[in-house]
Amino acid sequence: MELLVVASLALVVVIAATSVRIVPQGFNYVVERLGRYQETLEPGLNVIVPLVSSIRAKVDMRETVVDVPEQSVITRDNAAVSADGVLFFQVLDPRKATYEITNLQIAIQTLSMTTLRTVMGSMDLDELLSQRETINVAILKAVDEATNSWGVRVTRVELRDISPPDDIVQSMGRQLKAERERRAQILEADAEKESQIRIAQGKLEAAKLEAEARERLARAEAEATRMVSEAVAAGSTQALNYFIGQKYVDALATLAAAPNLKTLILPIELSSVGATVAGIGELIRHAGPFAGPAGRTGADDPQARHAADPGPWGGRPAGDA
Repeated sequence: MELLVVASLALVVVIAATSVRIVPQGFNYVVERLGRYQETLEPGLNVIVPLVSSIRAKVDMRETVVDVPEQSVITRDNAAVSADGVLFFQVLDPRKATYEITNLQIAIQTLSMTTLRTVMGSMDLDELLSQRETINVAILKAVDEATNSWGVRVTRVELRDISPPDDIVQSMGRQLKAERERRAQILEADAEKESQIRIAQGKLEAAKLEAEARERLARAEAEATRMVSEAVAAGSTQALNYFIGQKYVDALATLAAAPNLKTLILPIELSSVGATVAGIGELIRHAGPFAGPAGRTGADDPQARHAADPGPWGGRPAGDA
């Protein structure tokens, strides 16, 4: 009798142990009854029919990463490259993930490898190296469509590395160097062109200013000549004497200012120079009259005339002995 009680208690413990299932968070359990799908257990405490029901699969509902091994790919322009990557997927339907595919992770990995070769083989090498995002999107779309019937959603595909052959890498390096040298030469040529343009513009402005200055000087000389001509026509020779004397003195100053001149020999009489200077002084006095004795101007003063014309040797006139 005691043996029967102990056996009954042991049977109750076994039935309780086989009927109560605790599902951890992030997992779903697929339950079969007599070899047929019965239900899917959610996280928490669950009870199943003992002896006739069993756990068929414990499905991880979290996002899972699958490593895509390195693949050798021949591009559309016959360049051999190798590439690898990673893929992320998540199970949405535990029943399909259990019964629609034999080994889910291996199936997704194999599908990713073949899709990677297909997508990269349809592109040129330059597109392959510069459009990684396009490749990722293409692989993601193809794999997600294929795994939709398995109750799986592919969330992300990322290429980790694309490795062209060494000779292609060296050729790309030489091409990049040549392109940078070409851009540098273009920039230097543009800078030289801009410099020449600015120099030419500066010379043009300087030439315009110089021409304008010469034009104004010529106009001033023409105006002075006209005024002297009018004065001579009116009977006054003082303006003409002033004009000639100024030119004469300027010419002497130019000769004396020569850098390699040590001795200046003038084939002229000093009396002519004195007469010229005296004529200039006479003109200045007439231009600005001053009050002499008894109201006479400098032109009516004998002493003023004697000072203005000292004679050929700078002494007194012959009549004042």
